[in-house]
Amino acid sequence: MPRVAYTDSDVALVARMMRAEAEGEGQLGMLMVGNVIVNRLVANCLDFKGLRSIYDVIFQIQGGNYSFEAVQKGNVFYNRARSVEKRLAKRVLDYWRDHPSKFALWYFNPYAPCPPTWYGQPFTGQYKLHCYYEPQANTCESVYMG
Repeated sequence: MPRVAYTDSDVALVARMMRAEAEGEGQLGMLMVGNVIVNRLVANCLDFKGLRSIYDVIFQIQGGNYSFEAVQKGNVFYNRARSVEKRLAKRVLDYWRDHPSKFALWYFNPYAPCPPTWYGQPFTGQYKLHCYYEPQANTCESVYMG
């Protein structure tokens, strides 16, 4: 059973997002970005209440901007997803999770050392240039189950 319900167009959308956000970090970096997308859909807490689809997660607007930089800048659609990214997206939608993104709801590239918190949420680790943050204990139990 997959972690979340998805369609072929969801696979392509996650694949394009993974590529746009983390292509330079290789397949593992792209998997971690994809995992954050799935975690946000599963979470239904904090800033991510009421998200019901992959589309909702990727095109979520917070504070007047899209949540993901690739959508803000428009480069999420710079190329169609290649088969390798589609395979990675399918893995993350079906089952893949690993540290430091295992329970992460946020990531970013600070262009400096990772801060110990991000919007009050604890740092869980870094992979290449991206810092990952998961919710504080007892604020989002569903992300730990999904």
